[in-house]
Amino acid sequence: MSEVSGLKVAIVGAGLIGRSWSVAFARAGAEVRLYDAVEGAAAKSLALVPAMLEELHQAGLLNEAPSAILPRYGLASSLEEALAGCDYVQESATENRDIKAALFSDMEPFISERTILASSTSIILPSLFTGHLKRKAQCIVVHPLNPPHLIPAVEIVPAPWTAPETVSRTRDIITSIGQKPVVMMKEIDGFLMNRLQGALLEECWRLLEGGYAGVEDIDIALKEGLALRWSFVGPFETMDLNAPGGLADYVQRYFGGFTKVLEGSRHRADWMASLNKAVAARRERVPLDKIADRQAWRDRQMVRLAKFRKDLPE
Repeated sequence: MSEVSGLKVAIVGAGLIGRSWSVAFARAGAEVRLYDAVEGAAAKSLALVPAMLEELHQAGLLNEAPSAILPRYGLASSLEEALAGCDYVQESATENRDIKAALFSDMEPFISERTILASSTSIILPSLFTGHLKRKAQCIVVHPLNPPHLIPAVEIVPAPWTAPETVSRTRDIITSIGQKPVVMMKEIDGFLMNRLQGALLEECWRLLEGGYAGVEDIDIALKEGLALRWSFVGPFETMDLNAPGGLADYVQRYFGGFTKVLEGSRHRADWMASLNKAVAARRERVPLDKIADRQAWRDRQMVRLAKFRKDLPE
């Protein structure tokens, strides 16, 4: 049995992200309760879990059979039932500040002094929806990439009042279920992932707007080029490995060239001005009525990639 055995986790918001989180926790040995304010939503979400577990099992990504994992699941009909005796709460409700602030207020009466209240928000600063709480020191953002049961990296973002113990315990829990925590020292708009992604997307739109390359060629440059290297070494390690004398040598060699490149990147791209061009290129590749099929294909590829990475030596 996993070292997570006995950890009681509440998943509040049982949509796509909540369901994926539930798999990440349950397969590691945690007891998981699903709750959603929409009547019947948690049950519908749970009905999809066996197929998700079976797919992971077939790919060799589970340490035990799905039949051993499913009994760890439970459904809750109220927040009080979901949070009773809970060690950790992962909230994945609608991405709306007011909704999250109200939901955290509703959850607070049902937690103990040791319960961690974590939010999956990808964009809302924790200080914007937790500051009114008495137990705000127990609140934190734990933002995954979608889907978290297949992508290990998880951003841990404290509010100014989040207790250091909350940060360290959250990091330990996330690590213990097999995820890779990225612990931020303080909050900033976009956290880490969306700031990095936003900078890259902005440059993609800038290149398209300027007529330097088309949508498909920009996609190929990333998926068949940089992304292959970035899938196992990050940008600082890439620089460190790309010059004989390491990182300092790389900066000495290439800082001047990148300075010239970045001087031409100071203006904002007008995403809307090039939107029709980008949409036309994408619809030529994948018609709108085939998007769901392509999403399913993407998720199958993610499973295959997860299996490949699992088998890689350190």
